[in-house]
Amino acid sequence: MKKIFLITAILMLCLAACSPALTVNPQVVTATPKDVEMSPTPSIFSHPFPNHTAYAPGSILPNHRTQTQLDDDVRAFYDYWKAAYLIQVGTDANGHPFYRIAFGKDAEAQANTVSEGQGFGMLILPVMAGYDPEAQEIFDGLWLFARTHPSEVDARLMDWNIVEAEGNDSAFDGDADIALGLLLADAQWGSQGEINYKAEANTLIAGILESTIGPESRLPMLGDWVDAHGEEHNQYTPRSSDFMLVNFRAYGKATGDPVWDEVVTNSLKVITNLQETYSPKTGLLPDFIVMSGEEHSPAPAPAGFLEGENDGNFSYNAGRDPWRLGADALLNNDAASRAAAQKMSVWAESTSGGEPTAFHAGYDLEGNPLEGSDYFTTFFVAPMGVAAMTSPDQQVWLNLVYDVVYQTHEDYYEDTVTLLCLITMTGNAWMP
Repeated sequence: MKKIFLITAILMLCLAACSPALTVNPQVVTATPKDVEMSPTPSIFSHPFPNHTAYAPGSILPNHRTQTQLDDDVRAFYDYWKAAYLIQVGTDANGHPFYRIAFGKDAEAQANTVSEGQGFGMLILPVMAGYDPEAQEIFDGLWLFARTHPSEVDARLMDWNIVEAEGNDSAFDGDADIALGLLLADAQWGSQGEINYKAEANTLIAGILESTIGPESRLPMLGDWVDAHGEEHNQYTPRSSDFMLVNFRAYGKATGDPVWDEVVTNSLKVITNLQETYSPKTGLLPDFIVMSGEEHSPAPAPAGFLEGENDGNFSYNAGRDPWRLGADALLNNDAASRAAAQKMSVWAESTSGGEPTAFHAGYDLEGNPLEGSDYFTTFFVAPMGVAAMTSPDQQVWLNLVYDVVYQTHEDYYEDTVTLLCLITMTGNAWMP
């Protein structure tokens, strides 16, 4: 009996010492415009890497490598990405480290950080918990850094480019991924630790809705600098890569607000309309979209609409679309997303002759290569791999795509998008 009592007592002491309920009083990080509550973090997680998600019925993975090899591929690419683009930039008053995603480690590249990169990083870190013991500390540092650089229009959002001294406003995609990252963090680590991820996500989602979702269009706007009823840039001039359906569905689940169902529905309507009207052969979407008339019919934006001559083509914004749409089909079994992704992927295989390295770095919507696009980059090919996962007939193509991207390293943008695609292609993406 004494032995039983002693063992029981020891177990009770251990449980008490490990209980998340036994935490010190929350501290406050004063370095942010909106204070972030801090308290000790339990070192536990709910979706440790590798997660091996059951994707939608009929989905495929690369089948020429074992699951262990696929997981190791992600680990290796992540290690490279982390060493190449993650920078620690001091600490706050309480000693919590700040982190940011830079364009590289050389003097010029490491000076650049955009909200898009912070968002990408905050999607990656929760997924890699269970492999990287620093994942939560880095994630928290990315979030705290984002909070020290708020938009001057809506302080709940992040300044899109921390290097620029003027124009400190937001870009939609950065905030949208940061919010999804916070929801992933809540699902992975819970919100009883150093940062209340769920509460912070809800605050950010409210800012996204109020300042960057069209009040009538229920479509994403380019950023909080856009006047919803403006002449040139308004609530009917979205960027196709901002149709982030996985994010929108996660927001709806987290907040219970049906408005996000409207955003999903309206985004898919625009995608379907564009494919039927402007790219029935290719399924490609333009970087930017303009809508006109009483029906707000979508069309590719004219050259020079915002960024350059390829604003109405499938270029370095829209290149992310096959990944975003494919991920929604895989994770949420959405038929419209699946159809849109398949149309792009089937055409990509055909136009390249089944050789991924022959796929150009940009096309017009009819499938003609853009001027100066005759080179291979993982940025355009890796997302097509995610789209191919929705089509069992493209197993060979998927395997070939995987082989040309999983060990190829380029620059910040290409490598970060490729890592996110590899996480999905290996079965390790998941919904919060």
